[in-house]
Parts: sequence; structure tokens; C-alpha cells
Amino acid sequence: MALIASTVFFFLERDRVSAKWKTSLTVSGLVTLIASVHYFYMRDVWVATGSTPTVFRYIDWLITVPLLMIEFYLILSAITKVPSGVFWRLMIGTFVMLIGGYLGEAGYMPVWPAFIIGMAGWAFILYEIFFGQAGKINAQSAPPAVQSAFNSMRLIVTFGWVIYPLGYFFGYLTSSSPETSANALNIIYNAADVLNKIAFGLIIWSVAVSESEHAKAS
Repeated sequence: MALIASTVFFFLERDRVSAKWKTSLTVSGLVTLIASVHYFYMRDVWVATGSTPTVFRYIDWLITVPLLMIEFYLILSAITKVPSGVFWRLMIGTFVMLIGGYLGEAGYMPVWPAFIIGMAGWAFILYEIFFGQAGKINAQSAPPAVQSAFNSMRLIVTFGWVIYPLGYFFGYLTSSSPETSANALNIIYNAADVLNKIAFGLIIWSVAVSESEHAKAS
């Protein structure tokens, strides 16, 4: 329900911001909308079978996580010209991270090698937004409000996203019973999705409103 409420909020708030920020807010709303729909499916699977709906969860992530990564590109594009390489590097890192995780959770690969592949994709994303071209453009070209939002977003990717490998670890790489592991996995993943997806959108909304009001005042 929090994801649905966030979707309504982001779509309504598009009217408050200037045209160059509308796409960012639309993407934020799409992320929370897609996640909320998938959570209805996942809830039904859990109620009916008592099993973790891995496929639905990864379908959700394969759509929403790339959209979250696109937000880095979009907020920089709103204030300067950004090379397309930034976009593609973020996409490559995202899909490596997700595909590695899925192969391990779905049993197509041993869990440790799959975990390492997923972590490598995450590390590649972190490098790009901190030390790569995206990070450099933010430091050199972005106004203070955009820099603040960019920094907050990459803190979410750094510290908020650490919840996901923890979920994978406690769900698949410990000696806990399958039932205990599944319960831990669901609690950790669910909390992370609500925190990260809504918080990500609120950061975008904050900078969009701030920059739009600053432009009007000027």
C-alpha cells in the first residue's frame, strides 16, 4: 500500500515541476507502481503455496532496478549533456548483478559463484556512480541541489542495497533450515524494496521541486 500511495504522489507531483524533470518523476512513479503490482502477485503465491516467489521477484527487479539506474542518467541529463556510455554502463552493471542473483536463487548455478557474479555487477555500478563518468559529471557540472540528490541516491545504492546480498546470504549461504531461510529472505527483501524504491523516488521529487522553484524565481 505504501508503494501504491507513493505512485499516486509521484504522478500528481509532476504538475509542480518543470518539463525537464517530469520524466524523472514519471519513472519514479512507474518503479513504485510496477513493484506494487508484483507484490500483489507475490502475496498470492505466498498465501497459496507458502513458498518464496523467486520468479515474480526477479521479474519485478529486472524492470524496476534498471529504471532506478536510469534515474542517475536522467537527473544529470536535466542539467547537462550526458554521454550515452553512462547509460549503457549502468545497464550492464545492473543486468550482471540481477542475472547472477537469479541464477543462484533459482538453482541454475551454485549459489557462491552466482553470488560473486551478482556482487561484481553491483561493484561495477558503484564504481560508475562514484568514480566513473557519472560521478565526475555530477561533481563538475551539477548544481548543489542536484549534487546533493545524486549523493543521496548513491548512498542508497551503497548502503540500502547491501540489504539484498544480506538477504541472499541468510537465505542461501547459511545452515539454517529452508523454512527459516525463506522467512528471513522475504522479510529482508520486502523491507529493502519499500525503503529503497520509495526513498529513491522521494529524493528525485525533492530535487525536481527545488530546481523547478529556483528556475521560476530566477
